[in-house]
Amino acid sequence: YRQAAGQGSPKAQHALGGCYALGRGCVKNKEQAARLYKQAADQGSADAQLDLGTCYEYGTGVATDHKMAARFYRQAAEQGLATAQSSFGRCCMQGKGVAHDITVATRYFRLAADQGHAI
Repeated sequence: YRQAAGQGSPKAQHALGGCYALGRGCVKNKEQAARLYKQAADQGSADAQLDLGTCYEYGTGVATDHKMAARFYRQAAEQGLATAQSSFGRCCMQGKGVAHDITVATRYFRLAADQGHAI
């Protein structure tokens, strides 16, 4: 993955970020994982946007920032990723990083449920 990630492949950047996050084939490095997720997220990778949102929500490799978490969850949700739709819905329901809005939360929960994602 390193070579392809270095050449700018968002799929490889996301995969290599996962390796660093879990310490698979390398020394665990949560900060490097978040950097790689960011590179892939900036290129539109919904999976990387979801993982980066999770990093921001829980302060894994980056400082906790609920606004950034909601931002990346929403980007991935708008690409149709069910887990991200659920995560963004939760942000809206709890008012974390975005305004508390049950109507928007319900819409995103329904989008996720329509794909078979358990809420």
